[in-house]
Amino acid sequence: MSKQDTHFFNIFSLVIGLLVVVALMIFALARVISGHTQEPEVFSDARYVASVQERVAPEVQVAVAGQDNAALKIVAPASATTVALAVPKDGASLYDAVCKTCHETGLAGAPKAGDKAAWGARIAQGKATLYDHALKGFQGKAGVMPAKGGRADLADDLIKQGVDYLTSKAQ
Repeated sequence: MSKQDTHFFNIFSLVIGLLVVVALMIFALARVISGHTQEPEVFSDARYVASVQERVAPEVQVAVAGQDNAALKIVAPASATTVALAVPKDGASLYDAVCKTCHETGLAGAPKAGDKAAWGARIAQGKATLYDHALKGFQGKAGVMPAKGGRADLADDLIKQGVDYLTSKAQ
């Protein structure tokens, strides 16, 4: 290597070294400046922090069979609202509000309202059996009847009125 090549290499190395130092200083300066200007104020807002904590909180607690689960209590989230379903007044309004979902279309094997052939054998079993199936639920060969049509909040007498309404349509 000649003297001229060595001199060129030394100057090139010095320039590269200076560029690396300048680049590192620029990155450090940018980091310091961004640390003071880029942090949103929303992270220090107590309402924002509380809403994030509420959204990421676990939704359920698990009760374990055979252990004392007395410490587990059901607490609705602060933002939860309770919506009460309207309670029908008689068998016809019960049919419209609840029973119609399955008995209008035959969903889940439900006998369609007014179908005399489908209801004939069921009616022949007697009202007591029909009431029992409607109140407690029933798993038949062709379908499923959920207890109280899935509305556990309804009174037994109202469910019986609904059975009476459905059977009257099939007679």
